Amino acid sequence: MSICRQRAAGKLRGLAGRRPGPALSQGMAEMRFDDYQKAALSTAIYAERHRVIYPALGLASEAGEVAGKIKKVLRDQGGDFAKAPLAAIKDELGDVLWYVAVLAADLGLSLEEIAAENVAKLAARKERGTIGGAGDVR
Repeated sequence: MSICRQRAAGKLRGLAGRRPGPALSQGMAEMRFDDYQKAALSTAIYAERHRVIYPALGLASEAGEVAGKIKKVLRDQGGDFAKAPLAAIKDELGDVLWYVAVLAADLGLSLEEIAAENVAKLAARKERGTIGGAGDVR
């Protein structure tokens, strides 16, 4: 195991005894955000000196691939997402998720906590009528 993965895995070990959070479902399989994060870390192979920057750059790259596939639906399918290559888009979204999980771990952050706090933040904005607009604090 690389030093990078050892460090990240160590930061997430403390999550084992925590109360289960929201599950991710696909057909018969269920996965918790933190379980996904641990699984993603088992495939994260890059040098310790590239910690944080490697997954950050990968995230930007993969998000661009998602945008490119969406752009091609506009160009080639007239914006008809019924004709979109959903399997290819899903695959790229999976790559985005992997990089988010690994980047969060490199920063010592729990994917489950990020998800829960984000949903709470958006619910509070909706309640205050500030879900639209600009700025981080609204």
